[in-house]
Amino acid sequence: MSLLAQLSGTLINTATVIVGSGLGLLLGSRLPARTQRTLLQVLSLVTLYIGLGMANSLGSVRGGPVPGVILALIGLALGAVIGEALNLEDRLSHLGDGLKRRMRGEGQFTEGFVAASLLFCVGPLTIVGGLQNGLTGDSSSYVLKATLDGISSLALASVYGVGVLLSAVAVLVIQGSIALASGGLAGLLLGGADPATLGSNPYVLVITGAGGLMIVGIGWNLMLAGLGFGEEHRVRVGSFLPALLVAPLLLWAARLIWE
Repeated sequence: MSLLAQLSGTLINTATVIVGSGLGLLLGSRLPARTQRTLLQVLSLVTLYIGLGMANSLGSVRGGPVPGVILALIGLALGAVIGEALNLEDRLSHLGDGLKRRMRGEGQFTEGFVAASLLFCVGPLTIVGGLQNGLTGDSSSYVLKATLDGISSLALASVYGVGVLLSAVAVLVIQGSIALASGGLAGLLLGGADPATLGSNPYVLVITGAGGLMIVGIGWNLMLAGLGFGEEHRVRVGSFLPALLVAPLLLWAARLIWE
């Protein structure tokens, strides 16, 4: 399979984020502040809905007697401790601030970059779509994701500005890496099972659920921004990123002990 075939969905998704962000930048400069806040509130409600839908997958996961929601809770707590020890939230903010200076960005550049990058790259379609595209060349999942991300990037960029446009780089790097590493990842997650069962794989489900709760955190932050609350009320979602590795490890340990 050609490299272009493996990366086709990633390239489409990256392009839609760029186009959506570009349209949002053109639109945002023409919108009054009150309309921008209302758009944030709309986007926050949709983001909360998406996150809760993803988190619902935890109901289908058990590690022996331990339900998936407990695994996700412990995973998020441990992930947050690790993330704070590594200072991940502040490192992401510093990265965004550095890009802001280089791009001569204005306004809420860092908030837009971090929120968009997490929203576009944390979710089931990121994993499933990457494995599907990398293993078979089928980009249909990423095309669907591209449509959703394009709409979201338009709304985000109209409020947060050029920082959302830079999230296209995160989409390209993260999704492209998953697609290119799909052979090894599929073997690790599936253990020789039919790739068609990937969507119901317990490890994918627990990652999806933990990621969904992180998306809920992003929705909460968007809502607070739309209501005019300051940064001190925000959920430090960036610090939760290690949970995407800790939660499946907890599931593996629980199944090793009780099954």
